[in-house]
Amino acid sequence: MAAAAAHLLLLSLLCSLFVYQCHGACAEVDSDTEAVAGKGFKLGCISCKRRSEVDGAATVEWYFRPKGEADFVHIYTYNEDGPTIEHDHFVDRVDWNGSKRSNDIQDASIYLLNVTFNDSGTYQCFFNRILFYSFYEYNTVVSKVVHLTVVAKATRGTASIVSEVMMYVSIIGLQVWLLIEMIYCYRKIAAAGEEALREAANAEYLAIASESKDNCAGVQVGE
Repeated sequence: MAAAAAHLLLLSLLCSLFVYQCHGACAEVDSDTEAVAGKGFKLGCISCKRRSEVDGAATVEWYFRPKGEADFVHIYTYNEDGPTIEHDHFVDRVDWNGSKRSNDIQDASIYLLNVTFNDSGTYQCFFNRILFYSFYEYNTVVSKVVHLTVVAKATRGTASIVSEVMMYVSIIGLQVWLLIEMIYCYRKIAAAGEEALREAANAEYLAIASESKDNCAGVQVGE
């Protein structure tokens, strides 16, 4: 029983830690790289702050280099004053999809509306971040690159297939592990119950034997 309780407690702690990390931590996930013409698409750009306990502020700039071109053009800016579309090609076609209600931006993703084949190319986002320490400020610049391909029909890439397979493998593995834990706990409980029954039977047998011995002694004295 004690071993089963310990295992359940450990499992609960691990699950709690996992949930906390999932909801409380920043993860730098790469952006998708294939968009479908005529639909919307999220250009992902995440830069996690390394010192979470330090206050900070960031502004974001996006640049775009069309496929076959040599130079980048400035297309989008996001700062404490809000978003600014910097290029005519993206007017009314870009929405902010990143961190909200905070100047300490870690997610600078944007959403492209009505994607066209002319949107194929290389996108680059820059985080201009300031960290506020007690006696000084520290400036950093982080950049992320997304190579976007626009297709007429969605296709499943190798990475997507592998990710899905790994997800199912993880789910099956977790279920098998939980099943093993349940069988282990059941056997421990059953063994403890059998041991208790044996001890009770032995105690009852000894009590009967002792009583019989006393009765025999009494009969002999009477004779």
